[in-house]
Amino acid sequence: MSRRRLDPAAQRRGQMLAFRLTQARRASGRSAEAVARSAGISVETVRSIEKGRTSTPEFFTVAALAAELGLSLDELYTFVRQPSRSDLHAPGDPSVATSG
Repeated sequence: MSRRRLDPAAQRRGQMLAFRLTQARRASGRSAEAVARSAGISVETVRSIEKGRTSTPEFFTVAALAAELGLSLDELYTFVRQPSRSDLHAPGDPSVATSG
């Protein structure tokens, strides 16, 4: 069974999730390895999410990362559902304002 291709909105949400998790991890001063170990998930999973290779990670994976990084699931949901700013900023653009 092949996986259905994600629509552009779902791809963008995955990019925004990756950006916010990476931003929070870096702000914590911790490596992907340290966060993965503490969250009880593989470092490859963390790297895959951060690099955007996994646009729709499992709920419990996101919940574990959020808890480990001090993010609420509400904050993550709100962040990834922001209106598209693609005409103003790329997801990796540090000038994009974030909450938290």
